[in-house]
Amino acid sequence: MEQMSSTGRPVQITVTDGYDLKGFKGETPVTFIRAEFNQMVLGDSAKVTVSAEGTAKYNFTSSFEFNPEGGITLDDIAHKPVFLTMTEVLPKEKKQKDEKTLILGQAVVDLIPLLEGESSFETMAPLHPVPGSPLEPLRSGVKQCSLEVKVFVAEPLLTTAQILGGNLLKVTLEAAYSVPESFIPVGPLQNYMIGLQVPSVGEKDYSILFKNGTLKLGGEREPVPRPKKWPIANILAPGANNIPDAFIIGGPYEEEDGELNRPEDKEFRNQAECIKKRIIWDLESRCYLDPPAVASFQKRIADCRFWPVEITRVPLTIAPKGKAAKFDKADDESQLSFHGVAYVNMVPLLYPGVKRIRGAFHVYPYLDSTVYEKTKCSFSLFRDTGHHLVQNNKIGGINSPLSKPAVSKNVKEDKTVKEKDIEGKPRPGDMQPPSIKSQSSDTPLEVEPPLSHNPEGQQYVEAGTYIVLEIQLDKALVPKRMPEELARRVKEMIPPRPPLTRRTGGAQKAVSDYHTQVKNISRAILDEYHRMFGKQVAKLGSDMDSETLEEQKCQLNYELNCSGKYFAFKEQLKHAVVKIVREKYLKTTSFESQEELQTFISELYVFLVDQMHVALNQTMPDDIQGTVPTIYTSSEQLRLFAFEAEVNENFEMAAVYYEERLVREPQNLEHWLDYGAFCLLTEDNIKAQECFQKALSLNQNHIQSLLLCGVLAVLMENYEQAEIFFEDATCLEPTNVVAWTLLGLYYEIQNNDIRMEMAFHEAFKQLQARMLQAQIMKQRSTGTVEYIEEGGKVEESSLGPWGITNGSSATAIKVEAPAGPSILDDFLEESSKLQSDSREHIISTQSQDPTISQKPSNILLKEMPVKKETSKCQDSSIVLYPSPYDVSQTPATIFMETIRFLMKVNAVQYVHRVLAHELLCPQGGPSCEYYLVLAQTHLLKKDFAKAEECLQQAAQMDYLNPNVWGVKGHLYFLSGNHAEAKACYERTISFVVDASEMHFIFLRLGQIYLEEKEYEKAKKTYLQACKRSPSCLTWLGLGIACYRLEELTEAEDALSEANALNNYNAEVWAYLALVSLKAGRQLEAEQAYKYTMKLKLKDETLLAEIHMVQETVGFGNPSF
Repeated sequence: MEQMSSTGRPVQITVTDGYDLKGFKGETPVTFIRAEFNQMVLGDSAKVTVSAEGTAKYNFTSSFEFNPEGGITLDDIAHKPVFLTMTEVLPKEKKQKDEKTLILGQAVVDLIPLLEGESSFETMAPLHPVPGSPLEPLRSGVKQCSLEVKVFVAEPLLTTAQILGGNLLKVTLEAAYSVPESFIPVGPLQNYMIGLQVPSVGEKDYSILFKNGTLKLGGEREPVPRPKKWPIANILAPGANNIPDAFIIGGPYEEEDGELNRPEDKEFRNQAECIKKRIIWDLESRCYLDPPAVASFQKRIADCRFWPVEITRVPLTIAPKGKAAKFDKADDESQLSFHGVAYVNMVPLLYPGVKRIRGAFHVYPYLDSTVYEKTKCSFSLFRDTGHHLVQNNKIGGINSPLSKPAVSKNVKEDKTVKEKDIEGKPRPGDMQPPSIKSQSSDTPLEVEPPLSHNPEGQQYVEAGTYIVLEIQLDKALVPKRMPEELARRVKEMIPPRPPLTRRTGGAQKAVSDYHTQVKNISRAILDEYHRMFGKQVAKLGSDMDSETLEEQKCQLNYELNCSGKYFAFKEQLKHAVVKIVREKYLKTTSFESQEELQTFISELYVFLVDQMHVALNQTMPDDIQGTVPTIYTSSEQLRLFAFEAEVNENFEMAAVYYEERLVREPQNLEHWLDYGAFCLLTEDNIKAQECFQKALSLNQNHIQSLLLCGVLAVLMENYEQAEIFFEDATCLEPTNVVAWTLLGLYYEIQNNDIRMEMAFHEAFKQLQARMLQAQIMKQRSTGTVEYIEEGGKVEESSLGPWGITNGSSATAIKVEAPAGPSILDDFLEESSKLQSDSREHIISTQSQDPTISQKPSNILLKEMPVKKETSKCQDSSIVLYPSPYDVSQTPATIFMETIRFLMKVNAVQYVHRVLAHELLCPQGGPSCEYYLVLAQTHLLKKDFAKAEECLQQAAQMDYLNPNVWGVKGHLYFLSGNHAEAKACYERTISFVVDASEMHFIFLRLGQIYLEEKEYEKAKKTYLQACKRSPSCLTWLGLGIACYRLEELTEAEDALSEANALNNYNAEVWAYLALVSLKAGRQLEAEQAYKYTMKLKLKDETLLAEIHMVQETVGFGNPSF
C-alpha cells in the first residue's frame, strides 16, 4: 500500500443521541454505550438516564488510531464496522454489592465512507435488539430505536492518488446449491468454508475467507431481496449481522455471468434452489486495493483469467489446552474433507465499464494438475494453510473478525521447483499414490486425473453442486468511454452538415420573378391587341393571311411605342433582369473590358429568351404543340436499374443511376450508403469512405453509417478512428448484434483477446435475448410458427434497405426453445483462437426445416411491391447472383448476421474473417447458408470450380432450398452452360416458395428461352418479371418475345415502356426499328434506326436482321 506518515491518525466516533429507547425495568432506564472496533473496546460512555419520551443524550466520543504501517489499516476499515452496544444498568437491590447490567441491543456503523474520500459523515444507526430485549425490532410502520452517530477524522484517510487509483473489492458469497447427499445436519458440527486469494503488491496475496455456512435441507427458495451479512462471528444482536443498505437482489439466470445461465439450465437451477440441500452464507467481505494492488489485480486477471475459489468443510472442535497450536500433516489431512474448487472467469472485469460479475459456478474436485492448468495457481489456500484455518476456526469471542493470513508467493514458486525438474518430468516420489497434500500429479495436464485422487470432491460433480458468487468493484478497472465523448470525437472527425436553408432571394426566386413579369406583360399585350384588332379577328377568323398578321404587328408596335407602354414594359422587366444578373450569374461588379461585357450580354440574352419561351408556354399551353409527358422514375426504380447495370458489369451506367439519385435527393443518406457500397464493389475505397462519411454527417446517430465508416477505417488501416466508430455504434444502440460483432472483429485484428471476448459475449447475449423474445411471443400465440402476413403492419424502417440490422427483424419468426449444452465462457475463451467448445442449438435458418427457412422470403416478396422488390434487388451482396438469404430470416449466430450485413455492402475482405468464425462457431458451422455465402465469394472472383463445390455441399444439406438452385443456375449461366442453368432456374421457379431473389432468375431464364426460340415460355417468364419488378430489361425481353411471336402491337407497347425507362439502350431502339419497319411507318423506323446506330448497337446479328428487313420493305435507312 501507499506509504503514509508513521504517526497514527485518530478516527473519532461520537454518539450524540438515542431515540425511542426502552429498558427492562421502569420508564426511565439508566444506560451506557460501549464502542468496539477490531475486537478492541474503544471505551464506555457515562451512564445516562433515558427520558420518558425514550430519548437520551450521550455525547460520547471514542476513537482508534489509523496507522497503515503496523496498526489498523485501510483494509481493516473496509471490512470491519464499529459496534455500539447499549447496556442497561439495573437498580441495586438490598444487600447487592455490584450493579447488574443487561444488554439491550447493538448498533453497527459502517466506516466505508472514509474510503470514499470523506473526512466526516453522520448516520442514524438502527439499534438492533438482542434476544429478549424490550427494544422494538426493525419492521415497517413502527418507529425504530436508533442512535445518532458522527464519524470524524482531521484529514481524509486517502490521498488524492489513492482516491483516483485505488479501488474497493467486495466479494459476496450467497450459497452453495445441490450439495452432496452426504452433507447431513446431524452428527458432528461442521464448518463449511469457502476461500479465494486476492493478489496484492509484492510477495503477498490476501486471502478472503467465508466461514460457518449454514446447511439447510431446502424445500423453499431463499427470499430476495435479503440482506448481506458481516463476515464476523458472535455478534450479539441478530439484526446487527446485516450490513446496512446491502442486499442480495438476485436476477434472471440469463443475465448472469457464470456457467449455468442457459435456458436448458433453468429447470435444474429451479430444483436446486427450491428443493435440494444447500449451504447458505450471504456474507460480503471487502478488501481495499491501493493503486499498485489494483495494477497487480488487473495483471493477474489478464494472466490467469480463471481464479480458483476453494470449498471445504472442517469439524467444529475446540483445541485442547495442552496441545500446541501447530498441527502435523496427519492432523491437517484428517481435518480437511470434501475439498473442491470452482473456476471463476474474472475476465469480464477487464471489459470497459464493467464493475460487477455475478453468477453460478460449478464445483469440481480439487486436483492439482487441473487447477494449475486452468488457473496457473499451484497453491491451495485450505490445504497448504489448513492448520491456520483450523486454529482460526475455533469459537471466538464477541465480534471476532475473520482472519486474513498473508500468503507468500515464494511458497508457490519453491514448491513448484521442488516438485518437478527443469524438463517437467515428475520426481520419483510423485509416482506414489498422491494424497490431498500432493502438489502435482503424474498425469499429464491434458488428461483428467483419475477420480480416485479426490473421491470426496467428486461427489460435488455427481450432485451438480454450484456456488453463487458476486464480485464487485467500486470503480471499473478499465474505464469506458462515455457516449458524450464518443459523439464528440465523431463530430471532430466528421462535422455534421445540416441541410442548408432555402434563400428566398436566390437564383430560383429571381427566375421565377422573371417568369411572372413575362406573363403579366404578355397578358397586357394581348389585351392591347384585342382592343385594337378584336373585331377584325372575329370577322376573318381562320381566313387571316400572313400579310394581315404582319400589318397588325407593325400597327401594334407603333401603338406601344407612341403610347409609352413599350417603355413601361421594359421598366417592368428591368428589376427582374437585374436580379437574374446578380443571383443567377453572380455579377455584382463592373466589367473589365468591352469584350467581356458583350460576351456576357450575349449569354444573358439567350438565357432570357429561353426563359421567356418557358413562361409563354406555361401561359398559353393551347397555342403550342403538346410536349411528350416525362415519365418519372422513382428512386427505387433507379436503384433497380443501377443494380441491373452492376450485374451486367456495366459499372459506368450504374454510377450514372446512383449519381442521379444523389442529385435528386442529396440529403437522403440511404442514397449515399448505396453509392458507397457500389464504390466498394468497384474497389474505390476512397470514394466509398467519402460516401459513408457524407451519410454520417447527415445523421450522426445512424448506426449503419457509423458501422460502415468503421469498416472503411479498418480497410484503410485507420484503426483509431475505427474503434471510435464501432464503440459509438454500440453506445447508441446497445442491442445491435452486428455492432458488437464488428467491434469484436476489430479487437481481434488488434490482438486484444479480452475485449474481443467482451464484444462477442455482448453480441451473443443480445442475439439470445432476441431469440428468447421470439420464444415468448410464440408461447403467447396459438403454438404454431407465426409470420407477419400480408395485411399486417410492417414498419417502413424495419424493411428498409439500411434498417435490417437494428436488433429486430421485420418478420417475427417464432423458434423452438434452444436445446443442448452451451457454455458461454468456453465460447468466449475459444473465440480468441477461432475455436469454441460451447454448445447451443438455435434453429438453423435453412438446414433444419425447409418450411421455416423458406417462408420468410416468400412473405417478404409478397408484401413488397415495386419499392420493396427494388430495394431487395439493390442488395449489394448480389453482384453476379442473388442473395442466398432473406433479411427477414432470423440468424442462427452473431457471425451469420454480420456476414449478411457485410455482403450487403460488398465488404468481402471482412467476410472471409467472419466466415472463419462462423465455421468454428458451435451454433454455426458448415451450414447451408454458410456454403451459399462462400459460393458468393468465389463467384465474385469468378472461381466457378470452387463455387460449384460449395453449392454441392449446400444442396446436400438442404436439397429443397430454392436459393441453392437459384445460385446454381447463376453459376451455370455465368460459366456458359445454359442448358444446366435452364434446368436449375426451372426447378427454382417450380417451388411453392420463392427464392429470396427472383428478379434475375426470371431475366436469365427468359434470355435462355429466347436463345432456344421458346418464345411463349419467354413471354410468360418476362411477364412475371414485369409484374414483380418492372425495368427496362424486363420490358425489353417481353417486347422481343412478342415480336418473335408476330404480336407487333404488344411488342411495341412493351418496347415503348422499356424505352421510357431507359432511352439509352441500343437494343430497345433496334427492336423498335424492326417493329416500325414491319408496321410500315417509315419516319419512326428511320428515327429508331438513327438512335440504334448512334448508341452503337453491339449485336451484329440483330443489326444484320434490321438491314435485311430494310431491304425487304424498301425504307428505314436514310443513307441508302
